[in-house]
Amino acid sequence: MSIAVNTFDNLGLGAVSGGTVASRVKTYRESAGYSIEDLAVTCGLANFEISAIEDGSDTDPAKLRRIAAALQVSVSALLGTEV
Repeated sequence: MSIAVNTFDNLGLGAVSGGTVASRVKTYRESAGYSIEDLAVTCGLANFEISAIEDGSDTDPAKLRRIAAALQVSVSALLGTEV
């Protein structure tokens, strides 16, 4: 099940652009030296799920938490809400 981006409003984070999250995930993945396949294995998601996050078509908060943990960054970093 995928949750809409606006669901993050319930967390007090405001609306988040899928493209912005997508580009941050890709940037953090690449800076960690991971391919999509490497990240998928590390966080337990399928390659197509990582690709969907990176192309902005999926912003499932549960998947973003798994990706953040695998990349050793905060979810806030992926969302661009870190101060």
